[in-house]
Amino acid sequence: MKPYKDLSPTPRIIMTPGPVEAEPRVLRAMSYPVLGQFDPEFTDLMNETMGMLRQLFMTSNEWAFPVDGTSRSGIEAVLVSLIEPGDKVLVPIYGRFGHLLVEIARRCGADIVTIETEWGTVFSPEEIAAAIRTHQPNVLALVHGETSTGRMQPLEGIGEACREVDALFVVDAVATIGGVKVATDDWLIDAVIGGTQKCLSVPSGSAPITYNSRAEAKLLKRKRIEQGLRMPGEDGEHEGLSALIQSNYLDLSQLQDYWSPARLNHHTESTSMLYALREGLRVVLEEGLEERFARHRVHEAALVAGLEAMGLKLFGDPACKMPVVTCVEIPSGIDGESVRSMLLAQFGIEIASSFGPLKGRIWRIGTMGYSCSKRNVLLTLGALEAVLLRHGFELPAGDALHAALDAYGV
Repeated sequence: MKPYKDLSPTPRIIMTPGPVEAEPRVLRAMSYPVLGQFDPEFTDLMNETMGMLRQLFMTSNEWAFPVDGTSRSGIEAVLVSLIEPGDKVLVPIYGRFGHLLVEIARRCGADIVTIETEWGTVFSPEEIAAAIRTHQPNVLALVHGETSTGRMQPLEGIGEACREVDALFVVDAVATIGGVKVATDDWLIDAVIGGTQKCLSVPSGSAPITYNSRAEAKLLKRKRIEQGLRMPGEDGEHEGLSALIQSNYLDLSQLQDYWSPARLNHHTESTSMLYALREGLRVVLEEGLEERFARHRVHEAALVAGLEAMGLKLFGDPACKMPVVTCVEIPSGIDGESVRSMLLAQFGIEIASSFGPLKGRIWRIGTMGYSCSKRNVLLTLGALEAVLLRHGFELPAGDALHAALDAYGV
């Protein structure tokens, strides 16, 4: 029999746009004893998690809970539950994950309309509002922070345009929640999807979502209860119901009953992941949302100052740059993958490449959650400088770290 070694992953400094280093208190929480999913102690934790999610999403929505699965499970749950076959769905695309929204909406049977802009830019809210008025969609699906390009789409004013035509406004905030402001109620967003493995510094495996009464009304028109859960003589089909939600596991109409006092036995909650999410949210709220947003901006500024002092050029329109992701153009003649490999092998630091038309053209450096610290920024700049010098790139040695220290006011 083949012998297997004890599991002992190598510690890394993870400076990618996700996943990032997990908050140590979150990892500790994941080691706690398992409770039964209907144990009152556990359902109290579920209720506390919902309350903290409302604060994170800046909402008074009744429904704010995690979908068990990676971030994509949350996106699919919202879209498959809100999009009926034949619904018109408008998707503004400015990077890879706009295309993902189209892919999922197509599988829901949607009539898809897209508008596109060059990767590295975003839309003005007025452009999107004009498209909403022109196309009159049932659903607008939009990415808030596009990690493939490092750009962030302004959302103010778009919700009002959606209300004019009675469209549901759905936002993918996987990469921004917990790192920048996501004002669900103020921006009139009907459904928001977050992620754990980025600015929340919780391992991947849970997808926090929230949605309002406008979205819930559509869910209830499609709601069915599984045959095996019905009382004798209870009919699961009711007159006037809309098209069946195509997924059972990702059916929000049933998931919300699981998270309600009814505790519909839909699935078995991922106990340790709920512990992790609850602790991650507690840490975020302990720091304070505004303070956390400010911390991300401070370390972004230091990283940018160091990269520019090194002679590197940033990618994309600076006016719409994500505060938590910095995209760097790979210098001419430099093997970008060789640089990334050397950073990982020699310094234990991971940065990311990109996708599609940007593959091989840029590096992406994340400053997210627990990974977003002065220590990590300075170590990354120092290591990148050394690796670039070893690859023959001429740069003013030492200037990057001094620029970052100046940004920190040291």
